[in-house]
Amino acid sequence: QVQFEESGGGLVQPGGSLRLSCAASGSIISFGAMGWYRQAPGKQRELVAAITRDGTTSYVDSVKGRFGISRDNANNMVYLQMNSLKPGDTAVYYCKNTGAGGNWGQGTQVTVSS
Repeated sequence: QVQFEESGGGLVQPGGSLRLSCAASGSIISFGAMGWYRQAPGKQRELVAAITRDGTTSYVDSVKGRFGISRDNANNMVYLQMNSLKPGDTAVYYCKNTGAGGNWGQGTQVTVSS
């Protein structure tokens, strides 16, 4: 099965930016839509951004206008550009296909704090 490896997280001050990367071990075209999820301490994992095979994007209201998802089908990569970060964005971020199947990776920790 295809594995996903997330990277690019870290500690950033409020208002800062980070770019997360997700490398898939196989073709992401076969999955169709890909998504970035996050899980904050004590909360359920939520889908924050998704992108279809042809590039149509969607976002949860709390990140609209601040986050941008993109994909590189040729290289099996998915990215999440995060701007104007807030403390409420602190979470472990994961990428995975939005449909059935696929395996969760280890995620990458994003901490927004002054």
